[in-house]
Amino acid sequence: MKVLSRKFKSKNQSYVNLIAYNNPASPITEQYRLVRTNIEFSSVDKEIKSIVVTSPAPADGKSTTASNLAIVLAQQGKKVLLIDADLRKPSIHYIFRTENTKGLTSVLTNRFGIETAITKTGISNLSILTSGPIPPNPAELLNSESMRSIMQDLKNKFDYLIFDTPPTLSVTDSQVLSNKCDGIVIVISSGKTTIEEAKNTKKLLSNTGAHLLGVVLNGAELKKENYNYL
Repeated sequence: MKVLSRKFKSKNQSYVNLIAYNNPASPITEQYRLVRTNIEFSSVDKEIKSIVVTSPAPADGKSTTASNLAIVLAQQGKKVLLIDADLRKPSIHYIFRTENTKGLTSVLTNRFGIETAITKTGISNLSILTSGPIPPNPAELLNSESMRSIMQDLKNKFDYLIFDTPPTLSVTDSQVLSNKCDGIVIVISSGKTTIEEAKNTKKLLSNTGAHLLGVVLNGAELKKENYNYL
């Protein structure tokens, strides 16, 4: 894979910044490391290996968060697989500039083996599993016995599985995956996500018995003085 450039255009032509890779010293990257640390503390009583990243609505920044979280975990020496489980509007292959002719759906429908579908990135310890061809029945595939079996297999091969899933208030896919994974991170957008949307998202996911790890506030203005130490 080519060396990753600073920004990539996603399908909707908006820029996705892999800042954790391009600018490790950035205050924003430090915030992703803080999310990583909080996840590690959450695993004191329960092992956290599989994490769903979702949001209330589209364009809240869930794919950006999932990608950068995967990067900071990999930078710590952990073997990480970033999985595009948004089988309706996938974006991970755009972000990492790779093909999507085979991926998760290809494995679930037995067209390719899991090892063939996984792609290594230009980042040490980080691999990706793109969505594969868009299916007519995303929720059914994610809720299948094949999906459960694949997840167990991948848990034995990687330290962390990060699932980028569709918005919770739009479709049921994230709810289907949430009770199969060890934890959930909800991404909300500053100035965009309403309190009601955030509450409804939490309620829907909690109803599945999922373990909420925390909420990431995306797009909030960072003040420089917050990073000065005496």
